[in-house]
Amino acid sequence: MLTALEIQRREVVLDGESFGDVGPYEKIVGTVRFAADPEHPLHRQITDIGLAQKNAQGRVEFSGDFYLLKPVYPGKGNRRLLFDVPNRGRKSTLGLFNSTPRSPDPTAQQDFGSGFLMRRGYILAWAGWQADLPRQDGVMALDVPRAKGITDFMRVELRPHTRVARLPLGDRSHVTCPSIPQATIDVDDAQARLTVREHSRAPVIEVPRSAWRFPDPEHIELQGGFTPGAIYSVVFRAADPPIIGLGFLAIRDTAAWLRWAPASSGNPCAGELERAYLYGQSQNGRFVRQMLYMGLDEDEQGRMVFDGVMSHIAGARRGEFNLRFGQPSLLSSLSVGSLEPFNDAGLYERLIRRGRVPRIFTTNSSWEYWRGDASLIHTDIAGARDAEPPEFARTYLLAGTQHTTGPIPPLPAEPNTGNRGHHRFNIVDDRPLMRSALVNLDRWVSEGIEPPASAFPRLSDGTAVEPESLAGFFRKIPGARALERIDRPVRLNFGAEAERGIVIYPPETGAPYPSYVSKLDADGNEVAGIRAPELRAPLATFMGWNSRHAENGAPGDIMLMMGSTLPFARTREERERSGDPRLSVVERYPSKAAYLERVREATRTLIAARHALLEDLEVIVDRASQRWDWVQSLTS
Repeated sequence: MLTALEIQRREVVLDGESFGDVGPYEKIVGTVRFAADPEHPLHRQITDIGLAQKNAQGRVEFSGDFYLLKPVYPGKGNRRLLFDVPNRGRKSTLGLFNSTPRSPDPTAQQDFGSGFLMRRGYILAWAGWQADLPRQDGVMALDVPRAKGITDFMRVELRPHTRVARLPLGDRSHVTCPSIPQATIDVDDAQARLTVREHSRAPVIEVPRSAWRFPDPEHIELQGGFTPGAIYSVVFRAADPPIIGLGFLAIRDTAAWLRWAPASSGNPCAGELERAYLYGQSQNGRFVRQMLYMGLDEDEQGRMVFDGVMSHIAGARRGEFNLRFGQPSLLSSLSVGSLEPFNDAGLYERLIRRGRVPRIFTTNSSWEYWRGDASLIHTDIAGARDAEPPEFARTYLLAGTQHTTGPIPPLPAEPNTGNRGHHRFNIVDDRPLMRSALVNLDRWVSEGIEPPASAFPRLSDGTAVEPESLAGFFRKIPGARALERIDRPVRLNFGAEAERGIVIYPPETGAPYPSYVSKLDADGNEVAGIRAPELRAPLATFMGWNSRHAENGAPGDIMLMMGSTLPFARTREERERSGDPRLSVVERYPSKAAYLERVREATRTLIAARHALLEDLEVIVDRASQRWDWVQSLTS
């Protein structure tokens, strides 16, 4: 339970500027403190909680960062809490729903963007949940106790993009917010192991112990340097693991306190909330899936904290969020995050047995499907039949999108960073679709209005196909490169205590799970899922995947998180000269005005289907205008 909020800052934003009829907003920044009962039946699932130091009342104490945006005049708000689980310590909801740049401390006009969430009167909350983050650049973190005296093996996966001799023992996939490196307890440990795969489907090769070393407890060095694009796995002994599973309680108890605690406790939202929604994106979307799997949306008093939940771009995975020596930032198919269950029936079994289940939206980009796991959300384990979501859930593929929306023009390649693909990056905008999804979820919870039916590739209607079957189409497009290797999660066995968060490395591996992507239309665009205006009135083939660039190693592997834009030829002559099988822009649209009218028609169709909002019509058309100008500016 949350025991105290210590406020460091409380101030009105934008000098009191009004957000429509809701009026001005204020921010509250501080520290939240917790004390959890380790013997509570729900809490016993948290790995090593029984080994934590306890206070005089027998509770486990921990604390974390807190951030809140709320209407200055509560009576003008919508009495809804939107709780954003920070992504590697960073805020996500404003970027997605308000179309803003990412900001650790929203202050300027651009940090609030369209004001979508504010104009609707949402109270927005964030709390630190991740214990292995450095407190820098506004990153939100959690301070937790450690399981003193515990020594065990842990595994770190490393994939450099340039040849370097030394790497940190920690997940560094996110350059702007690196996780704190792990430490070995013995730099000369003969039991430590280093293995390597040349690419995602290559065999695992043991690197002789004599060829590498720990120059210090937090780094590893390899003779001749690490090969760009190769996948390294280092297993070593560590000590005193932080009890990272307490992050679930930090999120749950902060939301519960804001929702129900009285004003006398210092709650700035006392009496102001009727509904609470939980949002998780990417890493924190996987966190949300794990949280629901464990039934930890229920507090110590037995109250269901969240009425609605959105898990966005998480795929079918979970993560190392409740693991001894776990790495919450790790994105690896060879981790406990790739263990069953995947589909809704298994994932939400505890909630179903409890008899009280929040409304749940699961949304994914095309990238999570091409990564190899997202289709497991809605098929059986054998990949033989569809597994329809239960009545309390909806599942949507946002067709043709990459992991997050890319700008127009596409982001430039960044040599030697890993941010370089074989194709131009994807520019399909999923934000209007997600704004509509939030409105649909709120109406479902608050008014009982059923949302649109789930939309995803299905085996039953032939729209779910194996990704390998589509390689031939992409080879026909000039300059395109099909993926040479399709990665899929494999069956893993981490030992008998894996469910308790105590695992054995390396795991036993078995056969891969079947997985599927959407069938394509004649332009190479996906036919299943929610099709944005970019696909309904196309100027390009938009893919959720991109091949790694040869400069970064392992060309032919899928690039992390990025998709592709393959523009159509502008004229028939250009198309015939290049041999492009797709119709050119001028063969589709006689003018820019004609193109924009097609976009309007496509958007009106989406609005009628409740997959877009009327207020976004001109926003979508304006972006389409930018897209047209960019395609016309390209050289043949």
